[in-house]
Parts: sequence; structure tokens; C-alpha cells
Amino acid sequence: MEEEIKIDEDFILIRFQNNTDEVIEFKRPVQLGLIQFHFGLKGSADYIFNQGTYIMNLQEEKALLFYNTEKELPLHVKIAPKSWLISIFVSVRKFHGLFTNDAEYIPFLSQENKDKKYYNESNISPSMAIVLNQMFHYNLNPSIKNLYYKGKGYELLSLFFNRNEDPNAEQCPFLVDEENVLKIKKAKEIIIANMAEPPGLQELADEIGLNLKKLKMGFKQIYGDTVYGFLFDYKMDVARKLLDSGSYNVNEVGLKIGYSTGSHFIAAFKKKFATTPKKYLMALNSITQ
Repeated sequence: MEEEIKIDEDFILIRFQNNTDEVIEFKRPVQLGLIQFHFGLKGSADYIFNQGTYIMNLQEEKALLFYNTEKELPLHVKIAPKSWLISIFVSVRKFHGLFTNDAEYIPFLSQENKDKKYYNESNISPSMAIVLNQMFHYNLNPSIKNLYYKGKGYELLSLFFNRNEDPNAEQCPFLVDEENVLKIKKAKEIIIANMAEPPGLQELADEIGLNLKKLKMGFKQIYGDTVYGFLFDYKMDVARKLLDSGSYNVNEVGLKIGYSTGSHFIAAFKKKFATTPKKYLMALNSITQ
């Protein structure tokens, strides 16, 4: 589920891939003075501090940065089902070496902040999303894995601090891929907004301006599933939340997410959760009573 790679001295990368239906908890000591970067490619995760008194949530397509010169920040994370994350830990000394001539450019390395704690959330850019996906979908000889991750780790940090990223700039080496990533994200938004009556694949491809092959390949690369596989999981999660609310019966939930007959919804729900909606509700009621 997690894979730790030592990229360099004082530079560690951990890849988390929770493909299960359960929340997975991971703990690891982190020495004082390490800068932490956490990138959410898919799903979500909670980062827990001070024995649970403070929690920071990492959502899909977001990045968190933690830095504190005064106290250790051990890694304690609860990773939601179907979630993929990349974490990077780098020492201040190592990091200063990367930006020696331009330390003022990095907010938490400035004179004003160098001895303070620093917490920040930011969006993952399309070019960062491409690199993150490559780190989950590589087919390389194991003997060069560390070299591959070393390059990707440095690339990810350089993109993270690229203040002036312009996807329309001619010199951008990821121009075509970035445009495609944005189109794939639009496809995801479209099917979610129309989950009860989703468009066909060709119609969806036409709407976002990609050919069918690129839609299928791109969606699989970014979200780790086919278009309709992703939509199925999303619809089942919505169904479970609607049942949890106690405001709808089984047939109403099925209709809301696009099943015209109760039997089709029941079969789909059982395929996802290995139980029927009725049994799920009964179990839920027994817990809450």
C-alpha cells in the first residue's frame, strides 16, 4: 500500500496507494527540520496532529506543505478508500541547496519566515498532475526505479514552486498534455453533473474536444479507472450517503442516481458493497439505535 523511496540524502519520497474499500492509517516518525510536501492525486486523506486535536484534510488535486522549526511533526495520516498520495520529506539544508541563489523566492525560506512554522494548501497544476500520474503508472526495470523517482521528485518540487506557470506559454514542455489533462478533468465534471443520465463516450469526447481513444486512455491514466467504472464508484458512494442520511428509501435513492428499476440498483449496490441496500439500512439502524 505504501512504498518508501530514498531519493537522496535528506530526501525521502513515499507513495501511498489505497485501492481498498477501507480507511488505512499510517504512522511514521519525522525528524525535526524536515519540510513535508503532500500531494493528493485521487481521493482524500486526513493528517492528524497533537493526538488528534488538529486535523488537516487533503483533497484530490490539492497539495499541503508543513514546516515547523520548533517541534517535530510525525506523519499520522488516515487515507480514504480509493486514494492515491505522494509525500516528500526534505531537510532544510538540502532544500536550501536547491534554492541557494533565490531563497527569498520561496515564502517559508524568506528572512521573515525562516524560523517560524509554515502551513500551506495549494492547487495541483496540470503539469504537476501529469508527473504524479507518471509516478503511479511507470513500467520500468526495478533497477532504475530510484533514478526514475529521483528525477520525478525534483521535477515535482520545481513545478510546485513555479510561480509563473502559464499553460499557454509556448516554451512550456507540457503544453499538449496540460490541455488534455484539463479536458479530462472537464469530462469528469460532466459525468458527475449528469450521473443519472450520463452522455455516451463519443458524445463526451466530442463535448470536451478529444478523440475517443485519448479520452479513454487519458481518463484511465488520471483517475485509474474507465469513465464508466469511475462513474459507477461515484454513484455507489452517493447512494450510500443518501441511505446514510435516512431521508430516502431504496427506490428513491436508485432513481436519484439513474436506475430506472429497483432491481438494477440493488444488483449494482450489492456488486459494490457485497450487501443489498435493505440489509445495509438494517445494519445502519442497528448501529444507530
